[in-house]
Amino acid sequence: MALPSEKLAQSLEVLKEIQSNGSKTIKAKNLTRTHRERLLKHGFIKEVMKGWYISSRPDEVPGDSTSWYTSFWDFCSNYLNDRFGNEWCLYPEQSLLLHSGNWTIPNQLLVKATKGQNNQTTLLYGTSIFDTRLSLPAHDSIIEIDGLKLNTLPSALISISENFYRLHPIDSRTALSLIKDSSDILTLLLDGGHSTIAGRLAGAFRNIGNDRVANDIIKTMRAADYDVRETDPFEEKLQHSINTREVSPYVQRIKLLWQQMRDEIIDIFPKAPDVKNKESYLKLVEELYTTDAYHSLSIEGYQVTSELIERVRSGSWNPDSNVEDQDQKNALAARGYWLAFQSVKTSIEKIFDGQPPGGVADLDHGDWYRALFQPSVAAGIIKPSDLAGYRNSPVYIKNSKHVPLNRDAVRDCMPVLFELLSNESEASVRAILGHFIFTFIHPYIDGNGRIGRFLMNVMLASGGYPWTIIPVEKRNEYMNALEKASINQDIQPFAHFVSQQVKLINSSNKR
Repeated sequence: MALPSEKLAQSLEVLKEIQSNGSKTIKAKNLTRTHRERLLKHGFIKEVMKGWYISSRPDEVPGDSTSWYTSFWDFCSNYLNDRFGNEWCLYPEQSLLLHSGNWTIPNQLLVKATKGQNNQTTLLYGTSIFDTRLSLPAHDSIIEIDGLKLNTLPSALISISENFYRLHPIDSRTALSLIKDSSDILTLLLDGGHSTIAGRLAGAFRNIGNDRVANDIIKTMRAADYDVRETDPFEEKLQHSINTREVSPYVQRIKLLWQQMRDEIIDIFPKAPDVKNKESYLKLVEELYTTDAYHSLSIEGYQVTSELIERVRSGSWNPDSNVEDQDQKNALAARGYWLAFQSVKTSIEKIFDGQPPGGVADLDHGDWYRALFQPSVAAGIIKPSDLAGYRNSPVYIKNSKHVPLNRDAVRDCMPVLFELLSNESEASVRAILGHFIFTFIHPYIDGNGRIGRFLMNVMLASGGYPWTIIPVEKRNEYMNALEKASINQDIQPFAHFVSQQVKLINSSNKR
């Protein structure tokens, strides 16, 4: 008779075969009842609705939404294809968000389908699909991306409402910047006789500095005898024109986020102090190491103590002779943090010696990362290739609706982040947006939060601000502020949060 572990292994083999195409979505009919119940019991699958499941992790606790958010788009494409075949597509507004690189999980996904029933399908964690019975765009105005059927970018721009520009200025400008020529837009405008939309689009293109496309739209529509009146649908003018030669929506998005958010941060943050003494600054940084390591590692879920951190720092950590040191995961994380901390201090020294902050971070952040995980490589817990650099596979943030950038976008955007840091004159902006954009991109397979906080502190040091600790007791406030910046493009909560911590450190240093 097979042991329980052997039975579970059999069910996992079946699950592995179902997942061999890369999908995280499982239909009930593809599993026998025995396998389904066994996998559910042990937490390897999770029910979304009757007959539909997703892959999950056995260590997920109740209320953990991570497996759902990581499966959301895959699930929706599989479910909608199963239900409607090829006769569906997402609404133009959602299509445009995806074209612009915004893969945030929506609360409700709006879908057009020729056999839609004007019905809401309730999914997990407050999300849903609402299908409407509407005719679809022409076949050549639909494109498939990652299994999702979308309006093409020109079709989506023609179809969105004027209000969309006000509600989603960064997404709208990012999408507009991807249009290199007016031809595809004009074909749809002329065929549909869309004179009002033509005027709005002309104003939108002029808003981002693309006068050529704006003029082409106006001149061509008037040549075809349409009365076109140009209107700007955005609430504000851009301070700087967008480089329309850039082909990556992710790069455009990051540049626009920086431009939109920097003034808000300057208004919130205290003025940079005049600190010039390198030795005294680094002495204060070193004095904060134990507290900083405890909080930063605890935020990431490591169970560390001040005693462990001190043993690691002093070199007395020895897992062979000390039973307390045999918890490899936590101890290696503490050792890696100490090594990375030393590397970060070296970077701060360079800045105090007059080297440019953005350039130092660009050259040194890889050293911080390698130091962070070198002990785990030496112990054989992770592969040496994991130190190679930026990730080659997707990553997800626990319980977050923000979907970090894909591997190609990471490689496009990281040089841009350091270019922005190098060109930024305000240390407060470098600190806040350096941390936020770094974690928004999530360039590494692990350690992004710790490296993001290191980057923030190096940029704070460049303005003479003190090394600032994010307390583990305020983890939820910290994570929620980053989530608001990622999902709602609202940087104020994060800027206020870090500003308060800076002020607390300043106050304690003066005592």
